[in-house]
Amino acid sequence: MRYEQRIVMARRSAATLVLPPEVTVALRAALPAAADDVVAAVIEEVPSYTDAFSGPMGETIRSAVRLALGGFLSLVSERHGTGRRTPTAPAIEGAYQLGRGEARSGRSSEALLSAYRIGAQVAWERLAAVALDNGLDAATMAAFAQAVWAYIDELSATSVAGHGDESATAGRVRERLLDRIAQHLLTGAPEATVVAAAERAEWSPPTTLTAVIVPEAQVGSVLQLVHTSTLQATDLPELEAAVLLLVPDMDGRRRTALLRAVEGRRCLVGPARPWLAVRSSYDRALRAQERGLGVDTEAHLPELVLTADLEALADLRAAALAPLAGVRPASAAKLVETLRAWLLHQGRRDDIAAALFVHPQTVRYRMAQLRELFGDRLEDPETVLALTIALGIEPGTKS
Repeated sequence: MRYEQRIVMARRSAATLVLPPEVTVALRAALPAAADDVVAAVIEEVPSYTDAFSGPMGETIRSAVRLALGGFLSLVSERHGTGRRTPTAPAIEGAYQLGRGEARSGRSSEALLSAYRIGAQVAWERLAAVALDNGLDAATMAAFAQAVWAYIDELSATSVAGHGDESATAGRVRERLLDRIAQHLLTGAPEATVVAAAERAEWSPPTTLTAVIVPEAQVGSVLQLVHTSTLQATDLPELEAAVLLLVPDMDGRRRTALLRAVEGRRCLVGPARPWLAVRSSYDRALRAQERGLGVDTEAHLPELVLTADLEALADLRAAALAPLAGVRPASAAKLVETLRAWLLHQGRRDDIAAALFVHPQTVRYRMAQLRELFGDRLEDPETVLALTIALGIEPGTKS
């Protein structure tokens, strides 16, 4: 039978159920002891409630139990006028607030339902015993049982609803607080501001943070592979269809594990940085994205360094290769290619030839041309340094 049907039947039963006055008086007298028995049973049977009844929350739970039992007796013993607030309204409100309080206390809805099941069993045993002792007939006892269990169903469902609402609200609030930390870190807010935001969110700052740019479609799966304290930053103007994750303490060996986790997911992983300086990790990941580089930005440091100032690189290249200005473009391109290989392979002719897929004699011929054009400058350390930097990125590479 569906829950809604049970509730309808319970209300019908409660509306028609007539308890003799002496039974009602006896039941009401038994309520305090029944409530204490319910609390004792829950403490004994549900592990997560072992320490729950100490302090203010414990008194709140005890009050909710007493209110619930009292509300039921009011429901089956008082006449209700049309349009008036029913006697169960305080109990329903109490059950809802109990669910919210349990969510704030960190107990699950499963634990809450377990407490209800055990509490309902104990409450029914106590109330049924009093009703029988006071001569309640079998037919009325059956209606009484149906009303009790459906009433407990209604209260438990209301508590679960309160638990869910509080969890959702708390989740949204915490998500906003965590997002605020990420925004402060990315905008360079003062340290005191960031630390205060972390305290409000109850987020423990790690030693380092690593920026990871993740495609939107991969965010869920990547989050399952990283630390639960990972921060997210969404809707960043410089990211299209991607989310930024700031992952705690992924330096050293842990970085290798992170790289394995995101392999094949089109992510970009910046360097680990002290947590307050994570903006620099994000900037590097962004530059790697602009360059179309692979997952690990640390594997592309030479290119990232050489392209840090593209205008300066272009000026340096023009100055360093000035001796080739008068050479025909096609020939100049071959000479530049050879000069780059000569620098990278430290003048080893056979290695240069293999890299260029030409005969060593071709290398000898081209280098003779270059020495004629550059003269003694090819022996000058400053010139070699300038040429090495200027040609550090292969000509034709995106810049």
